[in-house]
Amino acid sequence: MQETADIVDVAWQAVRPWAEGLGILGIGAAAGLLAAFAVRLALNLVLARRDPALADSLRRRCMGVLASFLPLLGIYLALPATDRLVEIPWLHAVLVSLLVFHAGFLLVRLVRVLEDALGRRLQMDVADNLQARKFHTQFRILRQVLTLIIWLLTGAAILLQFDGFRQFGQGLLASAGIASLVIGFAAQRTLGNLIAGFQIALTQPIRLDDVVVVENEWGRIEEITLTYVVVKIWDERRLVLPISYFLENPFTNWTRSSAEILGTVFLHVDYTVPVDALRAELERLVRGHEDWDERVAEIIAFEARPTTYELRALVSARDSGAAWRLRCHVREGLVSFLQREYPEALPRFRVGDCP
Repeated sequence: MQETADIVDVAWQAVRPWAEGLGILGIGAAAGLLAAFAVRLALNLVLARRDPALADSLRRRCMGVLASFLPLLGIYLALPATDRLVEIPWLHAVLVSLLVFHAGFLLVRLVRVLEDALGRRLQMDVADNLQARKFHTQFRILRQVLTLIIWLLTGAAILLQFDGFRQFGQGLLASAGIASLVIGFAAQRTLGNLIAGFQIALTQPIRLDDVVVVENEWGRIEEITLTYVVVKIWDERRLVLPISYFLENPFTNWTRSSAEILGTVFLHVDYTVPVDALRAELERLVRGHEDWDERVAEIIAFEARPTTYELRALVSARDSGAAWRLRCHVREGLVSFLQREYPEALPRFRVGDCP
């Protein structure tokens, strides 16, 4: 029995430093979990009362990452207190790499939280949303740039933790001149689109939710990235264009400086049409209509053709969608009015008497 006890004691003395080290690391991880729990508690009890929207955004965006980052941080801080585990050469590098990765992930999430907070102050679902569209366009592109920079720096910091990759990086720097020329030539289109993305963010020829006519298609700007733009066409199709297209080709932007717009309805009628009666009917049609903004409602003689008299009805609306609905309403109303009250004013072709 004494020999067995001695063997067990020797084995325990050999395993003891490892077991104590694992216990210390476990305590560090538990402390990190408690810290994550405290942060969540603070969000729910303190911040949620003052700013519920910000608390909800932080909870959705960051708590998942923080719940793994803080235990890793606890393990990293507890590692020097261990005797044997601290001597493992690769353990420190792996822990630092995991911490750097989670820190980068957390920064990316915090950028999204900032976007959420600023976006709540400038809503796009209002009638006059020009300032909101300016902000969302600029910040969305800026967020993509920041995310790219964060991940590049995170990846570089992780690679620098390992000697083999550090030497590989030095070799890359030595041949950076030739590599940059090759990569620049091969990726000139991509780099051109990236530069175009910065120009779009600064000069803003287009913004999110702008109404545009591009490639003979009417639609709204649905998404802007660093390399391409998605236009949501009126029939629910999506037109995807490289972002450089909007710097190199002409296009129509209906909401460049304001969402307000004039809608036009053309009528081809006979020369006997009573224009004053038609003007009175137009005023009756738009008065009280939900899509009319009460700025413009008039009929002008646009063209005098050999066989018809061309009139143009102008009506104003708060945005392009309202203008479309108002134009349809006015067109139907004016044609019905002519059919009902003045059918002789509809287009007619006159043929002279035969000899």
